[in-house]
Amino acid sequence: MTTTDRTLHRQAALTAGRPAPHVPPRQKLAHIIKGDDEAITIAKELAREFAAGAAERDRERRLPLAEIERFSQSGLWAITVPKQYGGAEISAVTLAEVTAIISAADGSIGQIPQNHFYMVEALRLAGIEEQKKHYFQRVLDGDRLGNAFTEIGTKTPVDYKTHFAEREGKLLLNGQKFYSTGSLFAHIIVAVAKGPDERVNIVFIDRSTPGLNLIDDWTSFGQRTTGSGTVTFDDVEITPFQVVDQQGVFERPTTMGPFAQIIHAAVQVGIARGALAETVSYVRAHARPFFELDIEHGYEDPHTIHSVGDVAIRVHAADALLARAGRILDEATASPNEKTVAAASIAVAEVKALGTEVAQLASTKLIELGGARSTLESYGLDRFWRNARTHSLHDPVRWKYHHIGNFYLNGTLPPRHGAI
Repeated sequence: MTTTDRTLHRQAALTAGRPAPHVPPRQKLAHIIKGDDEAITIAKELAREFAAGAAERDRERRLPLAEIERFSQSGLWAITVPKQYGGAEISAVTLAEVTAIISAADGSIGQIPQNHFYMVEALRLAGIEEQKKHYFQRVLDGDRLGNAFTEIGTKTPVDYKTHFAEREGKLLLNGQKFYSTGSLFAHIIVAVAKGPDERVNIVFIDRSTPGLNLIDDWTSFGQRTTGSGTVTFDDVEITPFQVVDQQGVFERPTTMGPFAQIIHAAVQVGIARGALAETVSYVRAHARPFFELDIEHGYEDPHTIHSVGDVAIRVHAADALLARAGRILDEATASPNEKTVAAASIAVAEVKALGTEVAQLASTKLIELGGARSTLESYGLDRFWRNARTHSLHDPVRWKYHHIGNFYLNGTLPPRHGAI
C-alpha cells in the first residue's frame, strides 16, 4: 500500500467514525492487590458501582471512561502479573470469577480488559526479562493495554496484513485493525503484526506514538460501549524491544489459548448471572399474572416459577463448570505439557459452550417472563441478550462442541491457538 493509499484509507475510517476520546496520563499509581480474596472483594465493590449506570451507558452508547479508570486504579488489571515482578499472580479460578462478577454488572466493562490480560500472559510466556520488568511494572502502576489484533477484509480473522519492516534504517509498522476492544481506553496499544520473516508478533506501542490513530467507529447492537473500533498504523516507528514473538507460544504446549478463552467464558457466565438476577427483580416488582389464573402476583404463576428454576439450574451449572475449568487451567499452568494443556482447553471449551447458551436463554427469559412492559427502552433489559449474542460471535461455539466431542470420542487433542 502506498503512502497515498494509506492516507486515503485512514481518512475514510475517520470519516466513518469519531476521533478516539482523550485518555489523560495517570495521576497516581494504581493500588496493588495482594491476593485472590482481595481481588474478589474489590470486584464485588466495583460491580455494585458499575451496575448502577449500565443501562444508561448502553442506551446512550456512552463510553465508560471514568469506570475503566476506576477499574484499573483498583488494581484488578494487574492481578495476573507474576509474584516475582510484584503482582498477585492470582489463580485462573479467581480471574474467571472476577470477570464474571464485573460482567454480571456490565457485560461491556467485563470484556474490555480481556485482551489486556491476554497480553500480560503473552509477556509471561514469551517476553525477555527486560520486557517483563518494564511492561509488568507499567501494568502494576496502572497502565492499560489495548488490543489491535483482528483485521477485516482478509480470508480469515487470523490472517494478518499488518506488518513491520526496516526502511531507511528505521523499523516501521503499517496496517489497519478492527474489533480493537479496549484500545480507546488504553495507554499502550498492542498490535499483532508480521515481521520481515513472516512470523506473527505482538508489538507494544505507546498511544501517543506518531502514525498511530484510534477511531471510535464500533456500531454493533451489543457490547456497545467496549470501544471495539479501528486502529491504523501509518509508518509507526518501533524498536525490537517492543516486539514479542506471539507465534512461539502456540508452537509448544502453553496455556495461552485456554487462558484467553476462560475470560471470554466468564463474560458469558457473568451476563447469564446478571440476566437471572434482573429476571427475579423485575418479575417480583412488575410482572402481572395471566388473566386465566386466580392469583395476586405474577411471581406466583407456576409456569414462571418453573422457568426461573430451570434458568437458575443452568446458570449454577455454568458457574460450576467455570470454577472447574479454572482449576484445570491452574494445573496446566503449573505443569504445561500436551496432555495438561489439552485438558485445560477442553474444560474451558465446555464452559464457553454452556455459558454462551445459558446467557442467551437467561436473557431471553428475562423479556418473556417480564412481559410487554419489560421491552421499554427505559428499562434497557434487552441489553443482556444483545450483549450475550454479540460477544458469542468472538469465536463460534459450534467448534467448541466439535473439539470437545473429538477429544472424548476419538482422543484427538484440540489445536493450539487463541480460540480454544
